[in-house]
Amino acid sequence: MLLVMDVGNTNIKTGLFEEGKLRSSWRLATDPKRTADEYGVCMESFFNHLHIDPRAVQGIIMSSVVPGLNYTLEHMCELYFFGQRPLVVNDRMNLGLRILYDFPDKLGADRICNTVAAYQTYGGPLTVVDFGTATTYSVVTAEGDFLGGLICPGLIVSSDALIENAAQLRKVEFQEPQRVIASNTEEGIRSGLFQSYVGQVDYIIGQIEKELGYAVKTIATGGMSGVIASGTKRINAVNPTLTLEGLARIYAMNR
Repeated sequence: MLLVMDVGNTNIKTGLFEEGKLRSSWRLATDPKRTADEYGVCMESFFNHLHIDPRAVQGIIMSSVVPGLNYTLEHMCELYFFGQRPLVVNDRMNLGLRILYDFPDKLGADRICNTVAAYQTYGGPLTVVDFGTATTYSVVTAEGDFLGGLICPGLIVSSDALIENAAQLRKVEFQEPQRVIASNTEEGIRSGLFQSYVGQVDYIIGQIEKELGYAVKTIATGGMSGVIASGTKRINAVNPTLTLEGLARIYAMNR
């Protein structure tokens, strides 16, 4: 079995692959104050729940956008997975892509994983939109050249900033609104968030295609991808496990 971990700003998305297939996945809160043992105990509980012996894990790979947690998680892997050290995704690995980024070492590892999986699964040219803490757009040509993209505030970040800076507004559960023109404050917030991100996708994909001179497939991932995809025809596929799949593919090319 292969254990994969995508360390994000909000969550650590974790998955177990068996013979190339994702068997199970779960999330842990990203908390730099947690120790290796605390994360290890959490891992043990998930493995016990799945009735899987940690000895069944034959390899580990990790992508991270939180460098301060890397040592803790590497130490956790050594302690709780019998001395194994994880591969840590970086731009110098065999990725099956050519990274045409001004500073490749500054490119988020999650974006690398997303584009590797998307390119191998759907082919290029394509744009991957990841609706996470930040909303990122990553563009890959038909030839497998990673050109770059955009980084925008994530939906939850935007929502929290709105609530924090407006005294009379309260946090609402995000879901697709019934109407554009809302008749109350809660629905107004939902409509504003939903329509602004749907509009963002439509506009940005259009601008990307205009700049490239040709159409691209658009693949969406991240927690809010399914909701936003329901409002736009510019998203061709939604794959919530794209980052985990990318980790597994990168491990296969570099183990």
